[in-house]
Amino acid sequence: MNRTNEIISINSISQIPTLEAIRTIPRERTLKLIFEKGVENKRQAVGQNLKTELVGFQVGIHTIEPEINISKLITVKEIDDNKDFFEQCAKDYRQLGEELLYKLVDKLDLKLNKDFPMDTFNELKRDNRQIGKLENWKYFVHGFHCGFENKTTGQIIEVPLVFGQEFGDLDPYFFSRFVKSTPKYKPLPVDIFEEYADGKRINEKMLTLGKFEKISSNVDNHYGIVVSERPKVEIKSHLDLEKLYKEQNKQTENPKFNFWNFIGLKK
Repeated sequence: MNRTNEIISINSISQIPTLEAIRTIPRERTLKLIFEKGVENKRQAVGQNLKTELVGFQVGIHTIEPEINISKLITVKEIDDNKDFFEQCAKDYRQLGEELLYKLVDKLDLKLNKDFPMDTFNELKRDNRQIGKLENWKYFVHGFHCGFENKTTGQIIEVPLVFGQEFGDLDPYFFSRFVKSTPKYKPLPVDIFEEYADGKRINEKMLTLGKFEKISSNVDNHYGIVVSERPKVEIKSHLDLEKLYKEQNKQTENPKFNFWNFIGLKK
């Protein structure tokens, strides 16, 4: 379902809808406030106040155009009512991500660093294998992920590379895109309009319900969110990886270990 826009021209502050009126807007509609000449300078202050007051809404203050866009996010009740659906989506995400990742490893004849897969996939960033095809999928290695897109169905999934052999990390934006692009979920039991913001609320509520849980990462000060009901895997920390690296290279004259160089991001 696509959203519709309700546009209101603002010539004076008194024309701004009340908070009570805004809260009644359905999720299927976006409210666009256009600030006309004479009140353009009020836009930032009004927008910041709306952000503070409208919990459960996304308030976008346009950086160039004199407008504020307001949309209601997925509600706690909607998430609670569909918790079993989101839990199954998370399980499917994890299973498909693992399946595609290992298929790609086999196809490219890679020696997977099971403690830190990103170390293996960084090799692909240095040659022409960073982008390619796997069966009916296109893949693209970037950042902390390897993305896959099905050329027939359009299904999209981003497989994380910094959680050891745990490939089910649910980045809010990536998780939303996966849910929306998976054919077997259509029609969705509940609409997701704002892929990052709705995804973030889904994750937060599912955490409080105990359906999702946080996990640590190979990268310092980085964590992920995964479905709680799953086979648990060990995830080595940044310090564990540093220790392993030093033990493996203690007989050589390698330079001092630098984690950010190790993962392919100089710092």
